[in-house]
Amino acid sequence: MSDSFAAGGARDATFFLASLRGDGAIDAVEAIALVGGTIIAHVALNAAVSHMAGIFDADPAGLNAPVIVLDVTGADEDLLHEVVAAADAIVVSRGARLVIGLDLPQIDPVAAALRDGLGSVQLLCESDQAEWISAIVIAAVRDTGLFRSADEERQRLAQLHEEVARIADMLARLSGRDDHSDRAKDRRLSFALPPIALDLPPRAVRDVIRARRMRDRFLGEGLFEDPAWDMLLDLFAARLERRRVSVSSLCIAAAVAPTTALRWIAKLTARGMLVRSPDDEDRRRSHIALSDESAAAMQRYVHALTSANLPLV
Repeated sequence: MSDSFAAGGARDATFFLASLRGDGAIDAVEAIALVGGTIIAHVALNAAVSHMAGIFDADPAGLNAPVIVLDVTGADEDLLHEVVAAADAIVVSRGARLVIGLDLPQIDPVAAALRDGLGSVQLLCESDQAEWISAIVIAAVRDTGLFRSADEERQRLAQLHEEVARIADMLARLSGRDDHSDRAKDRRLSFALPPIALDLPPRAVRDVIRARRMRDRFLGEGLFEDPAWDMLLDLFAARLERRRVSVSSLCIAAAVAPTTALRWIAKLTARGMLVRSPDDEDRRRSHIALSDESAAAMQRYVHALTSANLPLV
């Protein structure tokens, strides 16, 4: 296994690893060993900030900068926020690569600490060894463009990109816009917007979501995974309800594994379809919503379905 990953350049990568204890993060350690990487330091989280600063200060050009791997599972929110925010600042200022392992209850505080956005980091929520290996390889060779994992993983990533592009293009056409140049800009949803001019009660959208989940109950899980659309529906319903949605809540709405949901959120945010906004009262929380363009496109889509006497599914 390690030979195929090494072909992509992962064997030459170095890693800075921090976990609650200096001997923790077993999955990360094993994944790095399997791909042939080198751990240059493995420290406890409470010492991670100073160690990271020292490493990157010693290499201001980032020529030999390691991949930062944080396993924050078990950490309290204050320590988690401090370490993740410090790593995020290094990502922004030095172009570092970052992988974070976390527990399900930590999704919201980790997302809030990542002010640069979810697209610049790989988040692994209660992930297995295979997902750790994939994340380590992608982080190790991201700058070189030489990613060489198993054929199945390459195909899965390609399908992911294609599906996101398809949905983005569909919404762009429905909104009457073909230019995506403004979509990648960070926009915060104003909750003082006037009510949506659409004769569709939120309950109607919630009923669609409920019907989609019933398929899994009767026909088995894993057959109808469509996380991008499930998230767009949930956020559309929330907008109609004038309700804010947390990142963790949106992961649940996606009806897939948390790591997969986080990856989709990052992709949709990068496309400008979703926007994040901090919680003004709690720095450890953030909210996510449809961008104004995506909301308008969803309205037009529903109107088009209604005009054609077709159901929203």
